[in-house]
Amino acid sequence: MCDTDIFGLPPVLSELLKRQYGDEVTEKIESGCLQKRTVSLRINPLKGGNTSDELLQAGINLAGLEWYGDAYLLPSCSEADVEKLPAYSEGRVYLQSLSSMIPPLVLDPRPDTDILDMAAAPGGKTTEIAALTSNKCRITACERDPIRAQRLKYNLEKQGVSCAYVMVTDSRTLSDAFSFDKILLDAPCSGSGTLNLGMPNTHFTRQLIDKCIRAQKALILKALSLLKVGGELVYSTCSILEEENEEIVRYALDGSDAEIVPVSGFDACGVPLLQTSLAGTLCICPDINYEGFFVAKIKKTGRRVKTPQPSAKQKPRRRKRQ
Repeated sequence: MCDTDIFGLPPVLSELLKRQYGDEVTEKIESGCLQKRTVSLRINPLKGGNTSDELLQAGINLAGLEWYGDAYLLPSCSEADVEKLPAYSEGRVYLQSLSSMIPPLVLDPRPDTDILDMAAAPGGKTTEIAALTSNKCRITACERDPIRAQRLKYNLEKQGVSCAYVMVTDSRTLSDAFSFDKILLDAPCSGSGTLNLGMPNTHFTRQLIDKCIRAQKALILKALSLLKVGGELVYSTCSILEEENEEIVRYALDGSDAEIVPVSGFDACGVPLLQTSLAGTLCICPDINYEGFFVAKIKKTGRRVKTPQPSAKQKPRRRKRQ
């Protein structure tokens, strides 16, 4: 195991990762969590201008990404350096982890469609969806916490988003009279893929995982009920635990009228991936550039389909519906 003189993986997480991935991959994950992650940002096309040129002129070195033309790594500066720039204060850039930019891309939002962001604050993915459609879709952005909802509204305004309506509500309580072409569910999770091992993570417990699983199950079932036939749902978490990822997707698909749409292409672009037990899903391994993240895409077919089964190597524990 790598040197963790300050803090290592919480014992409960270490045990779960070893059981899921084995010792060698767990060591790789821990090493990635110990890295000081490179700053990354997204250029906001809604504000226009040659922002990347402006950043270069300000001495900010940019490294582009093959999988997203508006995304950049900033290998030689801090977030504080970016926050001093007019481009930041004017909303022409958005500081965001690379991994969290992937779910909106997988969602593939289109103009003139109705899109639900079920857990939208602080707004990184909501503003990205708006940018990807040039403000030409209709976004319903839900956030149940009033303080976080205010932060969401602030970021939407700052980024020039005009196509989103914020609902200060728990998306699990939305009326079934609503229906959407696309839904993004970036579900509340344990954060196992984003832990900072330079500080104690005493909050990370078995109880936290179980609480998140209960919320994830309720949210994903609600999402499927609100999705139009032919519509698509992207389920994502910043966890790398199968219990919060593949198992939740299987739970939702069990006996449902939905199926997996394979997420592919990111490995060829250099995104570090972990093995998943559900074909077509994606799990990012934490490293110096990326946070640990899971992404799955589901299409509502309108017909009952067989639930995908886990591989023999990785057979998850079955849980009763709650």
